[in-house]
Amino acid sequence: MTGKVPDTIRGWQMKAPEADFELAQYPVPDLGPGDVLVEVAGCGVCHTDLGFLYGGVKTRMEPPLTLGHEISGTVIAAGDACGDLVGSKVVIPSVIPCGECDLCKGGRGNVCRKQLMPGNDFHGGFASHIHVPGRFLSVVENLRGYDLAELSVIADAVTTPYMAVKRAGVKQGDLCIVIGVGGVGGYGVQVASAFGATVVAIDVDGARLEQMKEHGASHVINAGGKDTRAVQKEVRGLVKQEGLPRYGWKVFEMSGSGAGQDSAFSLLSFAGTLAVVGFTMEKVNVRLSNLMAFDAEAFGTWGCIPEYYRDCVEMALEERIKIRPFSSRHPMSKINEIFTMAREHKLATRAILEPDF
Repeated sequence: MTGKVPDTIRGWQMKAPEADFELAQYPVPDLGPGDVLVEVAGCGVCHTDLGFLYGGVKTRMEPPLTLGHEISGTVIAAGDACGDLVGSKVVIPSVIPCGECDLCKGGRGNVCRKQLMPGNDFHGGFASHIHVPGRFLSVVENLRGYDLAELSVIADAVTTPYMAVKRAGVKQGDLCIVIGVGGVGGYGVQVASAFGATVVAIDVDGARLEQMKEHGASHVINAGGKDTRAVQKEVRGLVKQEGLPRYGWKVFEMSGSGAGQDSAFSLLSFAGTLAVVGFTMEKVNVRLSNLMAFDAEAFGTWGCIPEYYRDCVEMALEERIKIRPFSSRHPMSKINEIFTMAREHKLATRAILEPDF
């Protein structure tokens, strides 16, 4: 093993759902040959974290648990097989596969049944340090003017929509419709635009939509106060008015709401594609036969395979995807305040928490 290991890790732990986070200390797990210890630079606050704390979504590791899966940091110690990583600046995948099973070998490592998710299967990134496998870390060799903490959001908010866009086969000239342009959807608009698509952004927040006009959205639709049929009619009218593709729409549901999922399914067109990226515990009633009638397809996206992380890091560092306008940095000691604001929809940007122990 190389590198100096601290005596303990300090982390903000969820003791129970609905309760405030509490600062705790716990032992550093033994580093196996393929493990590393990362000093956390920043950890993003994700809708999934809110689900764990407030939404009744169970974590696989029982509380007390340190949440947080959007993590960047510096490797300070490593097992013998990962010694060359000590000192590296890294982004940690939010879904860490085994790399050996049939799913991994078939390019579906994001749903590897042996996968590990920080802040779900083990203590996550709202902490001073995190112990993780070293195999799939994305090394950042040149920050190009960014602080390492800023890159934490790549680990989910950027990579997850990237995975969806890649899987949907988005190409130059496609029409992509992104429903929900918050933390993940805002990056989804940018990724689809970077792939050459014409992007229609749909949300209930006018300020978000105005921002997306400057970051990849060719057209925006405010769905506030409108039902599914009205949104559908407006999209069709826009397509006709602007001479956009009439078929083969690629629809990305990123709102994580029942209303958003209902609207997304209603926008399936002939030879269309629906990607469900947002998560909600709500249920929607849809006519699945539309998939048959339109010869369309639908899929869900869980995280992103590590193989795509390097591309996402490069897109961010080259500013083909803008991170700074969509994120804000806060001391980790403000975690309870930030989570309350996120729950009450009072955060205009994705919060990045930086250790200030």
